[in-house]
Amino acid sequence: MTLRSLLLVFAGGSIGTAARLGVALWIPDAGGFPVATLAVNVLGALLIGILAARLPQTTGLRVFLGTGVLGGFTTYSAFMTGAVELWADAPLLAFVYAAASLVLGLAAAAAGLRLGRPRPPARLDGAAAA
Repeated sequence: MTLRSLLLVFAGGSIGTAARLGVALWIPDAGGFPVATLAVNVLGALLIGILAARLPQTTGLRVFLGTGVLGGFTTYSAFMTGAVELWADAPLLAFVYAAASLVLGLAAAAAGLRLGRPRPPARLDGAAAA
């Protein structure tokens, strides 16, 4: 860990956590269901997937965007807290929230990795690439 990497994570994390707060203020919980947390975690998983497919792990931009911005934007602790709080009043809803977070997060990360992969160059002869 270098001082540069630490500063990149610090700066990015500040942006990401501010963005998460903005989403939480913009999208209120629905009947105790943490909609904003689910939204930021699924969107974050998609974006982290794209980033992982596009940028080498050792670049400063990936440290800033991935570990910093998107690490600050997504939140495992709020996900767990939301699930536990829901469990007290609505165990079935808590299960749905936890399962949806897991399934949608995995699907979003997989989609991000797929979307982020470089495409092979188009063929000029009109033949379909195999």
